[in-house]
Amino acid sequence: MQIARPGRGVAASAATVALVAAALAVTSQAGATSAAPSAVPHTFAAPAVAGHALVRGATSPLPIGQCQSKWHINCYNPLQYRTAYHLNPLYKKGITGKGRTIVIVDSFGSPTVQHDLDVYSKQFGLPRTKVKVVKWGHVPKFDPKNSDMTGWAGETSLDVEMAHAVAPGAKIVLVETAVAETEGTTGLPEMMSAEKHLIDHGVGDVISQSFGATENTFPGFARGDFTSIKKLRYAFEDARRKHVTVLASSGDGGATDSTADGKGYYKKRVNSWPSSDPLVTSIGGTQLHLNDKGERVKPDSVYNDYGAGGGGQSHVFTRPSYQNGVKKTVGSRRGTPDISMAAAVNGGAWVYSSYDPTSVGWDVSGGTSEAAPLFSGIIALADQAAGHRVGDIHEALYKLLKHKDRGIVDVNDGTDNSYEGVKGYKAVNGYDMATGVGTLDALRFVPALAKAARHG
Repeated sequence: MQIARPGRGVAASAATVALVAAALAVTSQAGATSAAPSAVPHTFAAPAVAGHALVRGATSPLPIGQCQSKWHINCYNPLQYRTAYHLNPLYKKGITGKGRTIVIVDSFGSPTVQHDLDVYSKQFGLPRTKVKVVKWGHVPKFDPKNSDMTGWAGETSLDVEMAHAVAPGAKIVLVETAVAETEGTTGLPEMMSAEKHLIDHGVGDVISQSFGATENTFPGFARGDFTSIKKLRYAFEDARRKHVTVLASSGDGGATDSTADGKGYYKKRVNSWPSSDPLVTSIGGTQLHLNDKGERVKPDSVYNDYGAGGGGQSHVFTRPSYQNGVKKTVGSRRGTPDISMAAAVNGGAWVYSSYDPTSVGWDVSGGTSEAAPLFSGIIALADQAAGHRVGDIHEALYKLLKHKDRGIVDVNDGTDNSYEGVKGYKAVNGYDMATGVGTLDALRFVPALAKAARHG
C-alpha cells in the first residue's frame, strides 16, 4: 500500500514541500539535480516519504520582484492574500472568525508551532493567538533528523499559519497524531478517531485535512470492495450530524495520484480520499497572479507547476445529489474539487518555521495543503457571520454557483491539471474538475454562504 503523505505533490508528491524553482538545487524522485546559486537559502531534502528538495531558511520574506530575480517565481504574503480575496472589508466589519474554532489534523505536529506562529504574526502585524495542541496517542518526541517528522512539521507550520492569516480572530486546535498515515491500516484510523472525539466533545467548527491517499491503494479496491474506505467515514458522518464543516486537500497529482509504493504515479485518472468523500468539501488549487499590493494582474489559473491541483471522478463514490446540477461534467460519479484557493508553487506562500535547528527562517510553500487551511479560515468567517456553524456546505455551494453575484469567481482560462502524462481537465465556464466551482471573493462569498446555510 502507498504511504500517504501530507498534501502530496509539490515537485513530486508532498504539497507542503517548500517551493522549488528551476534555478535551485532540486532532487526529484527521478534524481535530477541542478546547481544552486549562492544566493539560495539552505537547501535539503526532508519529505514525509521520498526525497524532495526544500528551499528553506531565508532570513526574511522578500518582495515579489526579488523572488522573481532570485528564484524565478512569485511569492506572496498574507497581506497580499487579504487584498486578493477581498478580506479586508470583512475585517473592518468585525468578521475575523472570532468565537469560532479551526481544527487542524497532522501526524506528529511541530514542537515550535506556537513560536513560529508568533513570529509569523508579528512579521505581518496579525494578532497573536494561542494554538491549543491535542496529542492523540503516544506522540513520539520530535526528532529533527527524522524526515517523516520534519515533513509533517512543515505541513503543520503551513496549515496553522494559513488558517490564521485568513481568520485572525479564530481559535486554532492542532491535533497531533502518533502515527503517520498509511492507507487503511495505521494512521488514518487514528486521525479519524481523533476527529470524532473532538466533534463529540464540541471542539471545532471546521476541520482542515491536508492529507490524502489514492483510492486505488486501499485494501479491496481492485476487487470492487470499498469497505476499507467506508469504514473510515464515521468521523465525517458524525460531523454532518453536528454541523461541523470538513475540508480536505484535493491533492497535487492533477488527474492522477501516487501509486502504492509512493514512488510513482498511476498512468490513468484516479482520485484520493478523503477529498473524494461526498461528506467532505474538496479544496483544489489555483495560481494567483498578483502585484505587490495583492491586486490581480490577470485572472487566476489552474495550479500546475511543481504539482497540479487534484481533481476528477471518484471510483468509490457515486454522484451525490448536490452535484446533480453539474452531472454533465461529473457523470455518475462524485467529482472533485468543489472549490479552489491559492496552491501554486510559483505564487506560493511565505511560511516561518524553526522546528529544524539547522534551518530556521522563512520558506515559500505551495500545494493544495495550502488551499485547505486557507479555506478553513473562510469557513470560520462564515460561521461568525451566520452566528452558527454553516456545517456541510455542499448544498449551499452549488446553489451559489447559479448566482453570479454571490462571491463565486469562475476560473475559466483554459489551463488544466494534466500531470505526469495523464490528461487532466480544463478550467472552463462553470463547474469543472480542475477548480470546481472556481474560487471566491470573500466580501460577497462569506455573507452569501452564511445566509445559504440553514442549520442553527
